[in-house]
Amino acid sequence: MAWPPLVDPAPALSREEVARYARHLLIPEVGLLGQRRLKAARVLVVGAGGLGSPALLYLAAAGVGTIGVVDDDVVETSNLQRQVVHGVGDVGRAKTASAADTLAEVNPLVTVVRHDLRLDSGNALELIGGYDLVLDGTDNFATRYLVNDACVLLGKPHVWGSIYRFDGQVSIWWAEHGPCYRCVFPEPPPPGMVPSCAEGGVLGVLCAAIGSVQTTETIKLLTGVGEPLVGRLMVHDALRQSWDTLTVRKDPDCAVCGTSPTVTELVDYQVFCGVAEGGAAVPTVTATELAAALAGAGAGPRSTAPVTLVDVRGPDERAIASIPGAVPIHLDQLRSGEGLSRVPFDHAVVVHCKSGARSAEAVRILLDAGHPDVRSLDGGVLAWVRDVDPSQPVY
Repeated sequence: MAWPPLVDPAPALSREEVARYARHLLIPEVGLLGQRRLKAARVLVVGAGGLGSPALLYLAAAGVGTIGVVDDDVVETSNLQRQVVHGVGDVGRAKTASAADTLAEVNPLVTVVRHDLRLDSGNALELIGGYDLVLDGTDNFATRYLVNDACVLLGKPHVWGSIYRFDGQVSIWWAEHGPCYRCVFPEPPPPGMVPSCAEGGVLGVLCAAIGSVQTTETIKLLTGVGEPLVGRLMVHDALRQSWDTLTVRKDPDCAVCGTSPTVTELVDYQVFCGVAEGGAAVPTVTATELAAALAGAGAGPRSTAPVTLVDVRGPDERAIASIPGAVPIHLDQLRSGEGLSRVPFDHAVVVHCKSGARSAEAVRILLDAGHPDVRSLDGGVLAWVRDVDPSQPVY
């Protein structure tokens, strides 16, 4: 089924543009008119990370006239395995600055607009309102629901992708023509239940596979060619090298796009996803305090009592960096309750993970089970490596 193009065409292409986009112009479905639509288009890419990197590169190469990039993060060495818009010399730089410089080398004829900020309920409507569509490369549920709700309220299409280890998903959420993200995923999973790529890992090249599909769908919407992934969810398994397509439908009872919506304005999505529920603070200890406590120097929790250190990460993470003497009890074992018997309840316990999120959940579980003295290592094993044992690698 033919879809109308999302944007009106720009004025005639210059000689330089004709030469640059010649291979597009030879495609009957694109041609001069389609390329002029790409030139007139304004696309907002949320996240200059794993998915945003290939999308940004190919949007620029394709000649999308204005590309906005939203990110408040800086480039880290661990990003380079998959975030191909950045290089070694960009480590420590703002991701938006690195991306803008790279895209200028790819295609100086397009305009890149940097948005060095974290998208939130206070700025999303104004920011997204200035673009024709959003390509969502985010890696957390709070921002995904925020982007979806803002796009529904503004009537914008939302090209979404998700990756984890060897698996990826892609769809277009567009409430005017099909389901929105909430129609298919009405509630976020409990905090910590779905590991992030930083916790569970991701095959670097998977980002290219999913990000390129997102870019293809974006170009199809802008130019009005082909059948876009509205009402369909593509699921990719890189281990099987398979692509499956699932039909997804609009939910008439959807909270944001249904017949009687209850979400009529943007909310606090950190609270909605349980990330900031009730403040949810847990007792913590710093890496240097823990080191002193383990050495018997009288610092840290219950300095006069023994300290047991519990590592809630998996074996692959522990093999990269670890704290000597830690007892391995996976977070899932604490969630199920089967690991509780392995935690001593008669003296102080410090729980750690990579950076502190999973250990905080573990501490809440132990506190609910009645543990009298349990704390989370603030900053996790990364803080330990930084402040106590810099001989170990970070990841």
